[in-house]
Amino acid sequence: MKKTFTAFMALTLTASALAGCSNTATQTTTAASANTTAAESAAPAETKAAGEEETPAPAEGGSYSFAFLPNTQNNTFQAAMNDTFKKLCQEKGYDYVCLDPDYDLNTQLSQMADVANQGFDAVFIIPVDSAGIRQGLEQISEKNIPILNVDTPVIDEDLDLVETVIATDAYNAGTLVGQQMAADYPDGGKIAILDFPSNESCVNRVAGFLDGLGDAKDKFEIVAQQDGAAALDVSMPIAEDIIQANPELNAFFCINDPSALGAAAAIKASGKTGIGVYSIDASPDGKAAILDGSFTAVAAQVPIGIAETAFVKAEELLAGQEIEKEILLPSFLVDKEKAEATLNDWQ
Repeated sequence: MKKTFTAFMALTLTASALAGCSNTATQTTTAASANTTAAESAAPAETKAAGEEETPAPAEGGSYSFAFLPNTQNNTFQAAMNDTFKKLCQEKGYDYVCLDPDYDLNTQLSQMADVANQGFDAVFIIPVDSAGIRQGLEQISEKNIPILNVDTPVIDEDLDLVETVIATDAYNAGTLVGQQMAADYPDGGKIAILDFPSNESCVNRVAGFLDGLGDAKDKFEIVAQQDGAAALDVSMPIAEDIIQANPELNAFFCINDPSALGAAAAIKASGKTGIGVYSIDASPDGKAAILDGSFTAVAAQVPIGIAETAFVKAEELLAGQEIEKEILLPSFLVDKEKAEATLNDWQ
């Protein structure tokens, strides 16, 4: 472990938000904290007041120091990844940091600059903006710190700066959902898309969805395609407007479960029935929506699988092994039986 890492961690350790990341500081995992429960790691921590017992600094002796820079922790997908990285680092006695930019590109670039100066052994990154983080990637790469790009790929022009891209096969997930919609609406219909164009993975999901409609594509009229920001609170009012403007709307395709939950809430508020909601994620909330009928179909993302794979590949890199430039983990449709069996879990 680089000597600067412990000093950095002692200075920056503060309260965590949601699943353990903070947008201004870090959440640390070491062998010394291995007894922390999942509930404790998920619960928001409070900053210690003067005179209260201080949080101990990370223990010395970890073989490696890893950092995870997601695009947010206000989403159970990224939180599940953080929990997985944290657990694996605890088991190995590695030091671990998670920095949450909360979807703010400038914050992420600042965090990337900090990481570049702290001597980490490897960094896992989900870009806030796939096309906007080259400066940060260059700063980390110049320090010879391996970058493992997880979940959302950087743009093609920046692939030279990352060791590998490890993600759910987003195009495949979209294709599965498109095929299901085509089967459910053999005569076609009027559909709306809630996308997230600044995210390369979501662009691929939409492309896969449209191709998945296959020969039936011309039977579907896309009456609206708007940026739902991958968020329930943004997607819901957009969906309400789409429903009001298109009384014959048949279905929504949404790039993730939060957007789809926004669409489902808008449908419920409108009092309409029979509007399908198609999603990609299969989060615990998405599985509950499949079971209660709010969602029509959902294809799985695999955040736990991504984190586990990325962790192993980071170790292989640091051991001097070559790794694949791209690793795409397969998606699959989650039916009611699968949803019920795995209701509280990601995959």
